[in-house]
Amino acid sequence: MRLLAGLARSTATAQETIRIGSVTLSAERLLACASAVADDVRAEPVVAVHATASAETVVAIVGAMLGGAAVVPVPPDSGPRERAHILRDSGATLLLATGPEVAAEVAVRRVDLRRGSDNRHPEPKPAQTALIMYTSGTTGAPKGAVLSHRAVEAGIDALADAWAWQPDDVLVHGLPLFHVHGLVLGVLGALRVGCRLHHTGRPDPEAYAAAAGTLYFGVPTVWSRVCAQPAVAERLRSARLLVSGSAALPTPLFARMHELTGHRPVERYGMTETLITLSNRADDPGREAGLVGRPVAGVEARVVGDDGTGVAADGESIGELWVRGPMLFDGYLGRPEATAQSLDADGWFRTGDIACTTPGGAHRIVGRRSIDLIKSGGYRIGAGEVEDALLAHPAVREAAVVGTPDDDLGQQVTAFVVADAVTAGELVDFVARTLSAHKRPRQVRFVDALPRNAMGKVQKHLLGS
Repeated sequence: MRLLAGLARSTATAQETIRIGSVTLSAERLLACASAVADDVRAEPVVAVHATASAETVVAIVGAMLGGAAVVPVPPDSGPRERAHILRDSGATLLLATGPEVAAEVAVRRVDLRRGSDNRHPEPKPAQTALIMYTSGTTGAPKGAVLSHRAVEAGIDALADAWAWQPDDVLVHGLPLFHVHGLVLGVLGALRVGCRLHHTGRPDPEAYAAAAGTLYFGVPTVWSRVCAQPAVAERLRSARLLVSGSAALPTPLFARMHELTGHRPVERYGMTETLITLSNRADDPGREAGLVGRPVAGVEARVVGDDGTGVAADGESIGELWVRGPMLFDGYLGRPEATAQSLDADGWFRTGDIACTTPGGAHRIVGRRSIDLIKSGGYRIGAGEVEDALLAHPAVREAAVVGTPDDDLGQQVTAFVVADAVTAGELVDFVARTLSAHKRPRQVRFVDALPRNAMGKVQKHLLGS
């Protein structure tokens, strides 16, 4: 299968192609196990996988693709209602079980790593659906984003170019296997490039260091935990590249990573619907905190104002980020109206994220248009910029900024902060010394912790109004 081109090349040499926790599989054994799954699913058009962090999940996903099925990764922590919605909405007729017993309204088949097959299966066509990945569903029921084999291949190849990703790399991460970051980049990426994959089961700092990889993937929460153990972080100096994504990397954490590991982390940007469209490059040693880079190979990007025209690339003017390229999804499954609202006839996807562009063409994401674009007193303020300013204060550990209703301003800048030994007034004054006065928080609320999802993204809709 074209998507797994690197795996096929490595069958003769890789004794340990993947390691997940304590389980290792050679390329040859992985293909044999996956072929057995492909034999089982060849008549099934859509197959769901209970995507635990396990070798069984990798075998299930690879096998279902080999068998020609569209694969639906199901989060292992999804409740009965969410799981039932995903299975029903996707049209899955079979669920491949990879961990503890799971109840489902469709047939369930357990993946067994002791089984193998040497059968060959027809090559999927480039336009054929490879994955149906469900969005987070924070604004309604999760929607299925339909990704073709062609899109997944293009997305991985563009990153291989940007990150100088080679077969002799050892990729290390401990991310969930039902998201773009952990699954498409962190598993299918390794198998397409042909490099070894060491999945640590969980993103434990000590396990990251012990894996002795060359390429590491993590979300900001992971990197924060790594930096909380300086001796562990020091052991990552021998790596080639540290990549951070899925949520914004705070500027102080970028600096701390550089100090402890010697690396300026690679930040990049993407969505379930688009895969990764912007990224910093491995060959750019001057990477700056907060910049997610330029369009990867094949991608066009533009930042658009409310009037539909492009905003100035001055590093300050903000607008909605639009992207187009060969790795974009085909649309939302069974939702033509939702697709038309996001993906226009010319192939431009309206990301819903607000961004600015530097004169050099690099992008900074300042938040979601729906919750992070604050319109206060006639000004347009990006929540991310205010959050970065707050996080620069040594007493602040976490910060989330939202717009809350205000009779005079329309919206006021409100900050939710996890901090020690600092007053609200001190933080307001600190931000006012860093940013324009109209961007300072009008209200600061101290909380014990910010609500986050499995990928470390702050769930702002759960913050009090």
